[in-house]
Amino acid sequence: MDKNILLTGIGASPGIVISRVFLFDQATSDFSHFRLTTEAEICAEEERLESAVAESKAQLEKARKEIRLRSNKEAQFIMDTHILILQDKLLKNKSLKKIREERVDAAWALKTTMNELRTNILDLDDDYLKDRTSDMDYIEKRILRNLAGKKENLLSNIGEKVVVIAHDLSPADTVNLNVAEVLGFVTECGGKTSHTAIMSRALKIPSVVGLNGVTEKVENGTIIIVDGIHGVVILNPDSETLLKYNQKREQHEEFEKSLLKYKDLPAESIDGFGIRLLANIEIVEEVSSVLDYGAEGIGLFRTEFLYLNKKELPKEKELFEIFKKAVQHVAPHPVTIRTLDIGGDKFISHVEVADEMNPAMGLRAIRFCLKETKIFKTQLRAILRASAYGKIKIMFPMISGIVEVRMIKKLIKEVKEDLKKQNKPYDPKIKIGIMVEVPSAAIIADLLAKEVDFFSIGTNDLIQYALAIDRVNEQVSYLYEPLHPSVLRLLKNIIDSAHENGITVALCGEMASESIYLPVLLGLGIDEMSMNPVAILEIKRILRSISYKKCKQITKRLFSYSTVDEIKNFLKKETKKIFPA
Repeated sequence: MDKNILLTGIGASPGIVISRVFLFDQATSDFSHFRLTTEAEICAEEERLESAVAESKAQLEKARKEIRLRSNKEAQFIMDTHILILQDKLLKNKSLKKIREERVDAAWALKTTMNELRTNILDLDDDYLKDRTSDMDYIEKRILRNLAGKKENLLSNIGEKVVVIAHDLSPADTVNLNVAEVLGFVTECGGKTSHTAIMSRALKIPSVVGLNGVTEKVENGTIIIVDGIHGVVILNPDSETLLKYNQKREQHEEFEKSLLKYKDLPAESIDGFGIRLLANIEIVEEVSSVLDYGAEGIGLFRTEFLYLNKKELPKEKELFEIFKKAVQHVAPHPVTIRTLDIGGDKFISHVEVADEMNPAMGLRAIRFCLKETKIFKTQLRAILRASAYGKIKIMFPMISGIVEVRMIKKLIKEVKEDLKKQNKPYDPKIKIGIMVEVPSAAIIADLLAKEVDFFSIGTNDLIQYALAIDRVNEQVSYLYEPLHPSVLRLLKNIIDSAHENGITVALCGEMASESIYLPVLLGLGIDEMSMNPVAILEIKRILRSISYKKCKQITKRLFSYSTVDEIKNFLKKETKKIFPA
């Protein structure tokens, strides 16, 4: 093998590790697919599928018991999700129907069914939801392995310190994992919000995901460097590279230790300007990491995953229990719950909507909720009931004008009246706010600020819509620029409008976790920033080392420049002066 083979993926869990490769074989057998000609063959294939699904469920149930003994809440949730997929009658019944009606073998029926279900997700403009297809991939592989009669593969008793390389990993794969032996993960699948990423962060194991084809490039025992900070993997490094990364690893470990001292310190500048730092979460089991990293609450609880991949919509009780658990865990800090932010065309459950040419800008988010008021009211009831157990705020996505806000208020009033009649407690003074992520909302922020209790700026979509850039399109993604003069002017208008009307304004897009933008946001007067929990301590460290007064001066100067390059050059020069070493 050549020396210093550099591969680049997605850094999912920070840290640097140097060890040997352990290639985790999850490959399924190649099946010879065939047509069924007799009733006996059809019945036999139906029975084989039923048996493989039942065996898969039994394996996962066993793994879940082990995980519960270890009190790994993140892994428990993932296991629950996988078992729910296996229990979903839609998956099994569609496959059985294909066997009988199309007269195909069990493996082919399963594969085509899973492909159909995955197409409900893959076109979404949401990285988190796209990552959830890994659940379906995992279940498919497990059932296929059992159809092929292969033994279950577990990562236990490896006997040496290794970096595990796999197509993907699940808690069932890692149920008996020894963190003293497994030093890092590298997977072909996944993104920053995939289950492998969530697990590796929970276990504090460096990982790189989304490294397509890596399992074909490595051999067991190969020396490997995994840089989970930058998403870099180096195979067969030479002595000079090893020395360099050993030094980097020591520096990073010292840096991580130094950050812990900021956990309980106030998030404020050296001249006393405070910002509330909160966490973004996708699943309720992530709440444990919120307080671990010193967050002052949850600034964005995405609720989409509670609806996706389900034949039936979640019931009020299920949603209520999840929201209640989150708010009780972070009390007395607040939890801001964002209502459903996907379109009806992406439900597996039966929701009748027309086909759309461009779903990302069509009937989605608040537009979908205001059309499907029964679904919307169920979620509102659950959120309001949970508000009796702690401080909850409700946030509505993709607001484009005043009419939508007033329609929402009317529905909330109706739900409150129903709960009152049923003697179900809730916070009558619960605060409601909107995501400012559509340019029309940013432009009339002064009018919207009179209607709500707070703003939260969704910079990911706001920038995308303002610049007419599809940020996931490789052809134009280079034009996605948070420091574009138009974006800065929109941000200033939103923040100034909020403050002039006496309401707070948060920012929950990717800009919040990028330290280069901190002086700009501080100078604009942002009140709160919500981000991935692992980014909080670093942002707090920088915040406590810079001057609010100086940041205001820097930001004011930015508006005198007319191009992104001019703004970047000035900002880079100024931040060198004020950023801590």
